[in-house]
Amino acid sequence: YKVCQVPVLDRKSKNINYCTDLHGLPCIEKIVSSVEDCPEPINTTIIGRIPEWINGCFLRNGPGKFEIGNQKFNHWFDGMALLHQFKISNGQVTYRSRFLSSDSYQANKEHSRIAVSEFGTVTMPDPCKNFFQRFLSRFELPKSTDNANVSFVTYKGDYYVSTESSVMHKVDPETLETTKKVDWSKFIAVNAATAHPHTEPDGTTYNMGNSYTSKGAYYNIIRVPPTKNTAEETLDGAIVLCSIPSADKAKPSYYHSFAMSENYVVFIEQPFKIDLLKIVTSRLTGKSISDCFSWDPKLNTTFHLIRKQTGEISSVKYLAKPLSTLHQINAYEENGFLIIDICASDDGLAINNYKVQNLRKSGEALDEVYNNLCRVFPCRFVLPLNVNQLTPYHQNLNNCLIIHVALSSVQVFCTHEDLYGADLLQYGGLEFPQINYGQYNTRPYRYFYGCGFRHLVGDTLIKMDLHGKHMKVWEQPGLYPSEPVFVPSPNATEEDDGVILSVVITPNKVSQVDNLKNITLKCERKTLTYTVRTV
Repeated sequence: YKVCQVPVLDRKSKNINYCTDLHGLPCIEKIVSSVEDCPEPINTTIIGRIPEWINGCFLRNGPGKFEIGNQKFNHWFDGMALLHQFKISNGQVTYRSRFLSSDSYQANKEHSRIAVSEFGTVTMPDPCKNFFQRFLSRFELPKSTDNANVSFVTYKGDYYVSTESSVMHKVDPETLETTKKVDWSKFIAVNAATAHPHTEPDGTTYNMGNSYTSKGAYYNIIRVPPTKNTAEETLDGAIVLCSIPSADKAKPSYYHSFAMSENYVVFIEQPFKIDLLKIVTSRLTGKSISDCFSWDPKLNTTFHLIRKQTGEISSVKYLAKPLSTLHQINAYEENGFLIIDICASDDGLAINNYKVQNLRKSGEALDEVYNNLCRVFPCRFVLPLNVNQLTPYHQNLNNCLIIHVALSSVQVFCTHEDLYGADLLQYGGLEFPQINYGQYNTRPYRYFYGCGFRHLVGDTLIKMDLHGKHMKVWEQPGLYPSEPVFVPSPNATEEDDGVILSVVITPNKVSQVDNLKNITLKCERKTLTYTVRTV
């Protein structure tokens, strides 16, 4: 199939959205097919060689069941969490998987129907209740799901699986068994937390969570201590470092993650809004949570800087044009500036396009869904840290224009720099960015990795070099890789000395030799080994 980037000028905002004119996309409906779990480890066939210094468990998480009884989930994010373990030792790999034993999963299994609403799916009243009971149930607040199908995270050395709710599940990384349900709201005053925390070298962990009060919605910066005092501890000692009021009390911005530098947490308040009134009345109206999201291109994007040690919120308001970002690449401080690299698009409408029925389309219907999605590209904002009421009005500081100075605050309007060349356009942009996190998070860096999107899901692995904005690509027809994870070589002296691990799905039948490969990609003087396994 052929990719042709079509720049479309929005006359009102003067922004350029890169849409596509792509035809002949292969059908990927099997990616959203339900599968059975495999709790006991099975051996795998290895083609090529896995470096013997790679030893440990590669843990992944994602939706694995899209139907309960004769009912179907509507959205990709709704599927029941399926945990995966690739145990790598001495060049060999065993695989196992297990469904997360969440309350939502158990309730669905017990009733043989969708008993708990998910992001894009509204549960219907229990048919076993009488008419009056079913009528009254529509006036109840929606029960929050604990279907933690987004990521594995660690707190105090323990492993959890998480989604964007108040609940996480502690998991045994060896057996994938669910061992404990942990609720953030039992420790601090938050209603939810992200599935993408940041961890310091000493184990201190930062996260963000919303709280909803009579005074409106707040964004909270959370800090969790690095160690436990007792073996039974979970989130004990967690604190809310600071609370940031939402610009619109009833419509807080959605955020999936945040950025962190050595001294700051960076929260991006974007024009992608959650209507709290619609959520509260969703049972009555029959609307799903996804129906309560909206994009407001009339609003600016705001960068909030919070000092990690004190919780002090910067009085400087850093503004940018309307943008949507799910994942940040890295952030660091240098020469009086805070550099923040993110993956962003010009609108926030993409999430609702990932309905299961769209992912199961084929032919022209599938092409139409893809071609109407706004592309996501990596970009850089450079925020001046040393600005105050004495900074000259309208001074330009590294693509940042001082637009307002008052006694209590300073407003700075920021424009971004593209972190890519024209060659990335033909790969549909880049998402799910990863870096050599252990060594370079919060520090100046050169390389990042991600998935290219010439389909609704990632279909290439891309290595980006910020020196010259060069890129290297791994691609194989019919193979769809997941988020790349960088593992450094022992005693590595250079940033990109290591391997990339990625779970690659083959939804369509190909030969066994093509299914299981060990592919090397030369990058200057380095060799990156992409270990590919069919799931």
